[in-house]
Amino acid sequence: MLLSKSCVYGLRAALYLAAKKNGEYHSLREMSEELEISFHFLTKILQQLTADGLMESYKGPNGGVRLSRKGGNATLFDMVIAIDGPGLFTQCALGLPGCGSQEPCPLHESWVDTRSSIENMLKKTSLTKIAEEGKEKHFRLTADGQFSW
Repeated sequence: MLLSKSCVYGLRAALYLAAKKNGEYHSLREMSEELEISFHFLTKILQQLTADGLMESYKGPNGGVRLSRKGGNATLFDMVIAIDGPGLFTQCALGLPGCGSQEPCPLHESWVDTRSSIENMLKKTSLTKIAEEGKEKHFRLTADGQFSW
C-alpha cells in the first residue's frame, strides 16, 4: 500500500466531512462508527489535520470537527502531505538512501514516472469533487459499503 493506514483513514474522514453540510461540526464518535475506524486512532489523525489547518474542532456537547475553509478547498495531495508528508513523492521505491539518476535502484526510472503520475492525480483531485461524485455514483467509504452519502 502506498499510503499509510493513517492517511487512508484521514482521506476517508475528510471525504465524509466534504459530503456533509458545510459549516456543521460532526461528532468524532459518530464518524468513527459510521466509517468503521477506531475512535482513538481517528482522533489522532484528525488532530494532525486540525494542526495543519485543514480541519477545525470544537469542544463541548455539540462539538466535533469540520473542514476548515482551507480544508474545503483542499486537494487529495494536501491531505496526503498533511498526514504522511512528502516521502511518497521523494523517496526511493525500495527505500534506498541516495537513490537518484546518478545511483539508481532497479525501479528508479519506472518509479519516477509512476510517482509523478500519482502526484499529478492527487493535486488535480479536490475533496469536494470526489464527495460530489460519491453522492452521484454511490461510492463506498467502508468495507461493507453501508456508509450512505
